[in-house]
Amino acid sequence: MNKKTLRLDDPPKQLAIKEPTGIYLNRELSQLAFNRRVLAQAEDRSIPLLERLRYLCIVSSNLDEFFEVRIASLLAHNRMEGAQALPPQLAATLDRTGEECHAIIERQYALLNKEILPQLSENGVHLLRHQDRNEAQRAWVKDYFEREVRPLLTPIGLDPAHPFPQVVNKSLNFIVELSGKDAFGRGTAIAILKAPRVLPRVIRLPDHLSSKGVAFCLLSSIIHAHITDLFTGRNVVAYSQFRVTRNSDLWVDEEEVKNLRQALRTELQSRQFGFAVRLEVARNCPAHLAEFLLNQFSIDKSRLYAVDGPVNMVRLLELINNVQQASLHFPPFQPGMPATLGDGDAFNMLRQRDILLHHPFQSFQPVVEFIRCSALDPNVVAIKQTIYRTGMNSDLMESLIAAAHRGKEVTVIVELMARFDEEANINWAEKLERAGAQVVYGVVGLKTHAKLALVLRREGGELHRYAHLGTGNYHPTTTKHYTDFGLLTAHPALTAEVNEIFIHLTSLTKPKHLQYLWLAPFALQKEIIRSIKNEADIARQGKPARIIAKMNALLDESVIRALYAASADGVKIDLIIRGACALRPGVPGLSENIRVRSIVGRFLEHSRIYYFRNGLAHDVYLASADWMNRNLFRRVEVAFPVLDKTLKKQVITHGLNPYLKDNVNAWELGIDGKYHRRKPRGKQQAFCAQQYLAQLLGTPG
Repeated sequence: MNKKTLRLDDPPKQLAIKEPTGIYLNRELSQLAFNRRVLAQAEDRSIPLLERLRYLCIVSSNLDEFFEVRIASLLAHNRMEGAQALPPQLAATLDRTGEECHAIIERQYALLNKEILPQLSENGVHLLRHQDRNEAQRAWVKDYFEREVRPLLTPIGLDPAHPFPQVVNKSLNFIVELSGKDAFGRGTAIAILKAPRVLPRVIRLPDHLSSKGVAFCLLSSIIHAHITDLFTGRNVVAYSQFRVTRNSDLWVDEEEVKNLRQALRTELQSRQFGFAVRLEVARNCPAHLAEFLLNQFSIDKSRLYAVDGPVNMVRLLELINNVQQASLHFPPFQPGMPATLGDGDAFNMLRQRDILLHHPFQSFQPVVEFIRCSALDPNVVAIKQTIYRTGMNSDLMESLIAAAHRGKEVTVIVELMARFDEEANINWAEKLERAGAQVVYGVVGLKTHAKLALVLRREGGELHRYAHLGTGNYHPTTTKHYTDFGLLTAHPALTAEVNEIFIHLTSLTKPKHLQYLWLAPFALQKEIIRSIKNEADIARQGKPARIIAKMNALLDESVIRALYAASADGVKIDLIIRGACALRPGVPGLSENIRVRSIVGRFLEHSRIYYFRNGLAHDVYLASADWMNRNLFRRVEVAFPVLDKTLKKQVITHGLNPYLKDNVNAWELGIDGKYHRRKPRGKQQAFCAQQYLAQLLGTPG
């Protein structure tokens, strides 16, 4: 009997959105277009130098994930089908994305070498290659190599007894070509050298060797400079650093799903050795060595990237974090606190009014304190929470553990399949269980992506509910850099429905009808389309109709068709889509009433807001979900209404309107499918939404 396998995050059946009629934009190219916009930030000379370098690193990180997930997903589907040749549509998609990736990477490294690194050097921050180092610096580097690096290196000469070693995903390695004979008189010509993963990739030289500022060198440069020392009696003919990117999706045997945590523990190890999808080498890597590596990893030549610099630019974040020069960074920023919070009893305040938080302009600390106080409060009897991403260190998670130790009923739905956070989530799940908490792993085949926390407190002999609903993760780092909204509420109906969702997720029973919350995969898409059609009905009556939606991505075909139909009926639609968007705006007779813009700035735009004018009702929903097929049908997601009129107005005036006015960080999607930078026109003043909100809500550093 053949074992069936279940992939817990299957790609949509439609690999790439087709363009037979020209009304959809390609998904993969749309994702890469976002990287173009991030790269433009690195080119912006008004941005501090180290922040420009950070944008370059972000592009590299995004491209890594693009290959690990999207390209790997396309190739994996073909491998599963057992096809010898790529289907024409898939081949075309890979060709087009490959051309775009090559162009982005060329532009990226040119900017690094010709502009950013030279200007950093002028400002006293030096990234030294071997030829740039003076005698004293070379002596220090050689000593560092002998003390810290060489003892950890294990060159492997390839022969039948020493086959090509396992190469970990995205690790730094070297291929070395040798001449002459080895110690046994044989002509082994190729050696592979792995860079130790325990060593930093960016090393700061002592201050006394950096008289004109601070100096750094890369681990790859140190190994390069001394690679000949590793092969006594042999001549090094050529060498190159290289890095392999691998498929990072996890597969779980259906029979093991009963113990998903144990199955994932095993799978996490194999992730490092998934099938290879990209090879990066140094620009000067000899063609025959690159060809040897391509054959070794079974990678098509179109996915070979020869780069003029470090093969992993993301590692330069270590340099950014080690330079304290204020003029090279964004001005310091301190998040503010809502005036409604004060210093009083949080539960008493929530009984009087809802509290809206807008991160990172306002602190995430009130949410952490809400859980911490609940853990310590003797009247709180139960806490329930969903966890998608929370990081390795989290005060919030420690509070949940403390609550369990105190004997409270703690239920945590931990999403073990949160990509790249699986290990952290497994560790937290084990800690919670040891403390006595009830840990649930969501629903097999669906990711629990909803952001919910519920507190039950005994007051006057009755149980009262308090909840937090958010658009972003309970993560201490991302809450400082991602824009998100969170709602703290004691609204009886809202909190009752939050409780119903927890019961649904833990018991797997069919959820009751929810009046306020839109829950995926059951009702979210249906409610979105219903609301869009309602605006279209209003427009056909000759009344004002308006939709504004802000999210990370728009790819769901049914939602796009509903938006096209609403536009044709006269609904004015503004879409603020940070990343991939498959909708083509401005097409006469189809989408001429739709505008699409993307905001790329200091903070990552992450909040999801759905606004429907609905006459004068002005319906406002905040959500964890983008309008993508995976969010609407293959995840547990929640959209929740903002019921308080004051807070509803606040979401519109802070979360939507400034982004529609932005002419600094805004890009508009044209009818041609390309994004165009929005700049002040004529006497129009520059307006940056993020800067405006930071000044309005935050506390200058």
